[in-house]
Amino acid sequence: MHLDPVSIGVFGFAVALLGLSKGGLAGMGLMAMPLMLLVMPPATAAGLMLPILMTQDALTVWIYRGQWDTKNLKILVPGAMIGIAVGLVSFAVMPARLLLFVLGAVTLAFAVRGLLAKAAPARVPHAGVGVFLGAVSGFTSTILHQGGPPFQIYLIPQRLPRDVFIATGAIFFAIVNLSKLPGFIALGQLNQHNLLIALAAAPWALFMTWVGSRVAKRISVEKFYVIIHWLLALVGAKLLFDALV
Repeated sequence: MHLDPVSIGVFGFAVALLGLSKGGLAGMGLMAMPLMLLVMPPATAAGLMLPILMTQDALTVWIYRGQWDTKNLKILVPGAMIGIAVGLVSFAVMPARLLLFVLGAVTLAFAVRGLLAKAAPARVPHAGVGVFLGAVSGFTSTILHQGGPPFQIYLIPQRLPRDVFIATGAIFFAIVNLSKLPGFIALGQLNQHNLLIALAAAPWALFMTWVGSRVAKRISVEKFYVIIHWLLALVGAKLLFDALV
């Protein structure tokens, strides 16, 4: 990454979006990777994003500590470990456009369905669905840093309390990102230069995560789920756009 003013500005904005997303406004970070690709190569962006995400994960887990849904984690995390392993093996050969298209289409369809049926009663999907979506989340997080949509597709129908929803996502992705670290090191995605930049960006990354948590806590549960569905629809549309252009 060249440390010119434009690159620093773009990078700082991307980190801010990631922070808002990690703080509880899930979906705000969808533009982070595309923005980073404007000023750095894909391999550099992927490697640099991981330590920043892990830094933000640590703060989010602390803010929402003890509020996560353990039952859901016991279903999602084992699947995610499978998805991460498959993602690391296929990192160099996976057709990213096809993956973006399928993930975007499913995400957009789910979000539209949720917006059209906001009053649908809460329901818990089958555990097998959770293992599968956990695996998809781990896989897409490894390949694209886009693990949020599959995770949300499993959790949103349950209509969990707002903070429980955010906390479960916080600890889930903290585990996922930590589990990806050895593989990223082995693949050469992380280096000393990336780590130094991530360290310098850490205060800004943590501040924007805190801002995201403050904003999320001021939103009612009903509005929170409407916002999450709209953000998820934007994520789906953006994934489809990236796949087709």
